[in-house]
Amino acid sequence: MVLLGVVAAVVGGEGGDSATGAAKPAAVASSDAAKGGETKPTSAAPEKKAAVSVVAKRTEFKKSVIADDSAYTSVAVTITNNSSKPINVNPLYFTITDTSGTKHMAELAADENQIATVELAPGENITGTVTGKGGFSPKTVTYTDGLIGKGVRAEVS
Repeated sequence: MVLLGVVAAVVGGEGGDSATGAAKPAAVASSDAAKGGETKPTSAAPEKKAAVSVVAKRTEFKKSVIADDSAYTSVAVTITNNSSKPINVNPLYFTITDTSGTKHMAELAADENQIATVELAPGENITGTVTGKGGFSPKTVTYTDGLIGKGVRAEVS
């Protein structure tokens, strides 16, 4: 595995001269930068869309019959599956971070409009609320695909 990584780095290494495949000496590269020349990627591949996109905005808490009389903070979240595989959405996969950096777990069934537990096929999206216990100013919402997947963060508007 290591040998394959080294070979791939040598064969496909960046920073080479496209005409000869030879690397530019550091002095030449720094003189190019000093002249204000910028190197642009030569790849014609279009910019990739994130596999999952999350949009979040502050919304009013709508108390469900299960919620107690505590203070709650809700955020309306829209999650879109831009990948080629289905993804799972569950209120437990979301956290809200407030402006002081404190992370709040989702309170289940506190808000009438809670985001549903669903599987999103490629191209599908869903909107619902994620609610944290307490009165706070939400800064970001993080969605994690599964409990241990990679997190996708969105600023709360």
